[in-house]
Amino acid sequence: MPKKMFVIFGVSNILWMVFAVSQAFKVGIFPDESKIFAQIGDSVSLTCSATGCGSPTFSWRTQMDSPLNGKVRNEGTTSTLIMDPVSFEDEHQYLCTAICKDKKLEKAIRVEIYSFSKDPEIHLSSPPEVGKPVTVTCSVPDVYPFERLEIELLKGNRSMKVQEFLEPSEKKAQETKSLEVTFSPTDEDIGTALVCQATLRIYDDDSPPKVRKTTKELEVYISPKDTAISVNPSTRLQEGDSVTMTCTSAGLPAPRILWSKKLDNGNLQLLSENATLTLISMRAEDSGIYVCEGNNPVGKDRKEVKLIVQEKMFTVEISPGPQIAAQVGDSVVLTCDVRDCESPSFSWRTQIDSPLNGKVRREGSKSTLTLSPVSFENEHFYLCTVICGQKKLEKGIQVELYSFPSDPEIEMSGPLVSGNPVTVSCRVPNVYPSDRLEIELFKGESIMMNKTFLEDVSKKALETKSLEMTFIPTIEDTGNVLVCLAQLPIDEMEFEPKQRQSTQILYVNVAPRDTTILVSPSSILEEGSSVNMTCSSNGLPAPQILWSRQLSNGDLQPISENATLSFMSTKMEDSGIYVCEGINQGGISRKEVNLIIQVAPKDIQLTAFPSESVKEGDTVIISCICGNVPPTLIILKKKAETGYTVLKSTGGAYTIHRAQLEDAGVYQCESKNEVGSQLRSLTLDVKGRESNKDYFSPEFLVLYCASALILTAIGIIIYFARKANMTGSYSLVEAQRTKV
Repeated sequence: MPKKMFVIFGVSNILWMVFAVSQAFKVGIFPDESKIFAQIGDSVSLTCSATGCGSPTFSWRTQMDSPLNGKVRNEGTTSTLIMDPVSFEDEHQYLCTAICKDKKLEKAIRVEIYSFSKDPEIHLSSPPEVGKPVTVTCSVPDVYPFERLEIELLKGNRSMKVQEFLEPSEKKAQETKSLEVTFSPTDEDIGTALVCQATLRIYDDDSPPKVRKTTKELEVYISPKDTAISVNPSTRLQEGDSVTMTCTSAGLPAPRILWSKKLDNGNLQLLSENATLTLISMRAEDSGIYVCEGNNPVGKDRKEVKLIVQEKMFTVEISPGPQIAAQVGDSVVLTCDVRDCESPSFSWRTQIDSPLNGKVRREGSKSTLTLSPVSFENEHFYLCTVICGQKKLEKGIQVELYSFPSDPEIEMSGPLVSGNPVTVSCRVPNVYPSDRLEIELFKGESIMMNKTFLEDVSKKALETKSLEMTFIPTIEDTGNVLVCLAQLPIDEMEFEPKQRQSTQILYVNVAPRDTTILVSPSSILEEGSSVNMTCSSNGLPAPQILWSRQLSNGDLQPISENATLSFMSTKMEDSGIYVCEGINQGGISRKEVNLIIQVAPKDIQLTAFPSESVKEGDTVIISCICGNVPPTLIILKKKAETGYTVLKSTGGAYTIHRAQLEDAGVYQCESKNEVGSQLRSLTLDVKGRESNKDYFSPEFLVLYCASALILTAIGIIIYFARKANMTGSYSLVEAQRTKV
């Protein structure tokens, strides 16, 4: 059976060699095109494959020998050039060269670059208003090559303008190209869609171009107009009367109605956002000009009306008015003081009749309204109404709220490590109104960043506002001071700080580096020796040293936190990989050493398979193994008359095919390494087959016995002779020393 397998295997090898020779050496590139197009930022793979060659050699280059800017990966008969991400530097004619012995072939492919990754953007110069010109801009960002770009702007199904950009670009760069159209919207344009379509023809053949488009519904506005006010019962009133004013305004979308009162300084005080404004129990202070404003996204229209309320002769003063700023959570006392009236009666209300949410107390000619604690429900214009006889007067005070209770809070996204970006956050908690807040961040005396919140939508709530900035600390920053300065400029804050600040000293860490291990005397030792392994690592703060041992599954088992790891009497079990880690707040640096403990050979096993006693013609395997680490050198020998003969063994095993009588004898195994050696021997007995009994005649048996007796007698004589002449000691080791 083995001979048949050998023949089949040989024939298959010959057939394979004939097939390989018959294949012609060819080179191809995938994609199988002369030119491909790649978008900037994408990944492109060019695969060069060779056929008819078992071990080709590949190389890549550009037509102009420019840098490849890519990674090459060779796998057998293929080579792949990967460009990730693709950039302008990758636009070349690429050549793949394949060499097979003395033959060389080349294959070329052209990589063209384009950029067309974003949809067009539609921008209007202003909200579209009926009858007023508006400019529509259709922009295509980050496009290349723009000389192949075409932009078309459509309104509904009608094309408004088509523009091409045929002028060649002066440089390879992504550019934003745009088309502008100015038109005047009409009522028919309401709900019409604006469509901006961009077409990039990057292919030279009839392949379809790349198209992107954006659609935006056209919302057409009509500015507020024909604003009108109706007053009931009249614009001339007596103290205590009520008045209702209704405002209307036309526009698209429907205008929002705002009622305000014009103050003495010309500013407007917002009263209501309803179309109808009702004022009850009017007083002289309510006289003035009331303004109705209708507004929508494209404009506003105002109408004014003047109310006259006759006043009484006595005087009323309100303190600490006419305006006060109160911090949320504090206590505020409003005092209404009457002069020139012996028995006044008092009442308190808000301008729009909201609940007072306070306690009223009368003390002679004074009345106090206590708001404690102040909350957002107390932010109103308060009116103190005084009746004296038949006359009535009112005085008002505006209560403005603010909150600025604590200093800013400086937080870091992580520990400061030299060279690593870190984000510093400056938070101002529980602030109101947040749209007046300004935060500045300083490093030393240099301002790093400032931020205002004017564009934030103001709402009645305590908010936490913050400034964030990312910077890269350096060693020079150690000791510098970060300062977060918050300012809330409110004029009425006379007794409260208008600015608060917090500081933090910078301590910059340096991640562990240059970790080294010093082994004394050596990393390769004999069992029982001592060894010191000392680890050092540089960093700021000084790294903590941690010694671990790597387990068989790759995990690390911590051993010691001392810089020096010592073994006083090593054992073979101490062999392995030891890892030193330098650790601080900035990171971890590792170094490892392989400790090898050598021992002299021991536990040698010398065996004969199937047995130490076999029959002539059997197959015998004599093997020797030793479980030492590191591996030992195994030498098998057979004792001969002149010494020992070294046998040609494989892996410590020697095979005797069809054992003969002369194969019987003493076999010896010697195992040795740099530390020492050890010997083991066995005796192999080979017995003749029963079919060979005819070879032993009676005469031969008598001769054999006689020879054995003679040899025994000679041996006894030699033994006693040597014993009589021996001086010194007898060594069994010397007697067994081999001769090779």
